[in-house]
Amino acid sequence: MIIASRCNVGFRQPGCYCGTVTSARNVWSLVISILLAAVLLYFSLRGVDWSVVWKTLAGARWSFIGLALGIASCSCFLRAVRWRILLNAEGRLRVATVFWGNMVGYLGNSFLPARAGELVRSLLMSRHGSLSRTYVLTTALAERLADVIALVLCSSLVLLGGVNPKPLWITDISRTMAVVAGAGAVAIAVLPHTGRWLEAVLLRLPLGRLQKPLAALAEQVLLGLRAFHQWGRFLGFAGLTAAIWMLDTSTAVTLGWALGLKIRYTVAILLITSLGLSSALPSTPGYVGIYQFVAVTVLAPFGIGKDHALAFIFMFQALSYVLVVLYGLPGLYVLEGPGALRRSLRARQQD
Repeated sequence: MIIASRCNVGFRQPGCYCGTVTSARNVWSLVISILLAAVLLYFSLRGVDWSVVWKTLAGARWSFIGLALGIASCSCFLRAVRWRILLNAEGRLRVATVFWGNMVGYLGNSFLPARAGELVRSLLMSRHGSLSRTYVLTTALAERLADVIALVLCSSLVLLGGVNPKPLWITDISRTMAVVAGAGAVAIAVLPHTGRWLEAVLLRLPLGRLQKPLAALAEQVLLGLRAFHQWGRFLGFAGLTAAIWMLDTSTAVTLGWALGLKIRYTVAILLITSLGLSSALPSTPGYVGIYQFVAVTVLAPFGIGKDHALAFIFMFQALSYVLVVLYGLPGLYVLEGPGALRRSLRARQQD
């Protein structure tokens, strides 16, 4: 939660323990993320010939790397256009504003724990679009849920299409995420129609002063989910989602060319969906450990050895960092003005 009834970010009132609880939860999340990253890195890096990894990276063709960066940039732009569809159901935000805010959020996800970038981009869009923070955060989470649905669909089609050999763990996680995706789709479809019932329930509960804030919070959440309930908006969102994941897959194929690796498009789809689904696990900034494990287990069965798979994922992660820094830092300047980074660090130290 960004705001509690008595707690705001960076401000604690006497007798309010929200910050303490959140801090403890963040510490445990960070500890679990580091332990998981260490274990997965151990299995991923065991027996690696680092001379082969370095030789593969050193021989990369810069023209293909530049092309991959261009394709990834187009994907990021379309992600901004897609989120804007949901935001503009209740607001009037320019594409440029949403793009810069999105990239600042991705910058936060790359360097801050607990995917703090999601809160950062939601706060920015709330401030620049005169929208409630709850509404913006709901649309951001709904967007992520839509990605999960798309990834489950893609992985199911690839696995059913006869791609062999199939990594067992991706089959298992696809089943689990299919349940999550199905429940999320039902929630998006049904919950916005329960507004009056939910309001009646909240009014009957002995909540005292919390009654009105909770009712207002529920109203904003349902409003955010209701953004999908207009056919033109839904079809535009679905079309952009398909285009985004096609571009992300093309980025992976192009990076493979840059390193002299022939990654079939179906294998690249399986890799991208696996990376996307694995990002639901507790992770360190940049998904260190998780991405290495995914790359090795997905690419190795298709004739790409561990050494080359690791070289590929190192390049993939490096490209991701270049992308978010290239657009995230200018976005922070454009939206928040000079000194924004310094003010953010000072506020973080005060917390």
